Amino acid sequence: MRILIAEDDLTSRTMLAATLHKNGHDVVETVNGEEAWEALRKSDAPRLAILDWMMPVMDGVEVVRRIRAETSGPQPYILMLTAKGTKEDIVAALDTGANDYLVKPFHPTELRARVEVGRRLVDMQDQLTEQVKELRKALEDIKTLQGILPICMHCKKIRNDKGYWEQVESYISEHSAALFSHSICPECMKQHYPDLL
Repeated sequence: MRILIAEDDLTSRTMLAATLHKNGHDVVETVNGEEAWEALRKSDAPRLAILDWMMPVMDGVEVVRRIRAETSGPQPYILMLTAKGTKEDIVAALDTGANDYLVKPFHPTELRARVEVGRRLVDMQDQLTEQVKELRKALEDIKTLQGILPICMHCKKIRNDKGYWEQVESYISEHSAALFSHSICPECMKQHYPDLL
């Protein structure tokens, strides 16, 4: 999985990138919030981001706010990484829109586990997005018959929306995905083709 990291401290950034690489991830490194913000706005942006809270130019909290304010496209899963570890700090990070929180110095196994949670959620979001697209397409393809249909009691023609009478097959073909194959019911066979019985 491609993961963006935004960390201004070289040592922390190197350790973070090495840990992610070791777990099989492709890492996009940025050194401040502005670089992270620009990278996350691209069409091919990583779907998971690990942001340091305290960074020059733009801090992680501001990056999260801006990302969450964007309404177009899928939103990344955001893991906030910081030395701040009080409950108030955690609540503040989550309230701004971060999905998870990791306190420095992080333990590699905890980072791996939290990234895995994010990956699963991103995968589920992608699956749901695909299902929604499929449902929308199916709804566009479906034509439905609704309301009362005036039908002639003798010839069984249906009056269409323009007031013209047409065969049942024609009307239903225009307003649904139904296909017809013609046959003869037993009663009609007796009435119209008695010699074939």
